Amino acid sequence: MSRSEPDTADAEGVADAVAAFGRGEPVLIHDAADREGETDLVYPAGAVMPEAVARMRNDAGGLVCVALSDAVADRLDLPFMQEALDHPTSADHDLAYDERSSFSLTVNHRDTFTGITDEDRSLTIRELAAVAADPDPAVFTEQFRAPGHVHLLRAAPGLLADRMGHTELGLALAAAADQPPAVVVCEMLDDETGAALPPAAARAYADREGLTYVEGASIVDHLG
Repeated sequence: MSRSEPDTADAEGVADAVAAFGRGEPVLIHDAADREGETDLVYPAGAVMPEAVARMRNDAGGLVCVALSDAVADRLDLPFMQEALDHPTSADHDLAYDERSSFSLTVNHRDTFTGITDEDRSLTIRELAAVAADPDPAVFTEQFRAPGHVHLLRAAPGLLADRMGHTELGLALAAAADQPPAVVVCEMLDDETGAALPPAAARAYADREGLTYVEGASIVDHLG
């Protein structure tokens, strides 16, 4: 196989992922074997209805988070949680896979009840996409309360130039698909082992469900 053939396949895979995002469909993104080594189910936040939350908790099983661009997070004054916590557990927060965590606040939309149901979480997520499209701190404070049941992630300022986590990979897809800078990420776990779902199994899931699977390295190569 020539070098151009896998490059062409990678480009087509990224193009398929961007097109899927543009249609409001989820994609599966594997970050890298030498990073978290996880595949996340990733949605444009504005397209998340209750059935999407159900799919994430049933088929993926990880933590449902909304990643926001650094510009949006800065406009909304969203801190990195590690820096905001005044507690000894936030000191020496060493990670084996990265320099820092992207976690920020947890929120619920004020129109939710408990905040955890599929209906409640999908409402919170869609409204976060609306705020990300036109970030206004007063509107954000009026519409959301913290703590809540949806975890916010703050992307690196330079996106893929600074960091290559699912936060940045998903937001790069959103930008390429002309979607608001808000994406939902949820790790895919293996029911048998409890570990991250292996890439081959994630690809098989994508094939069964008619979804696009893409490697993080391909996103970096073609959208970074």
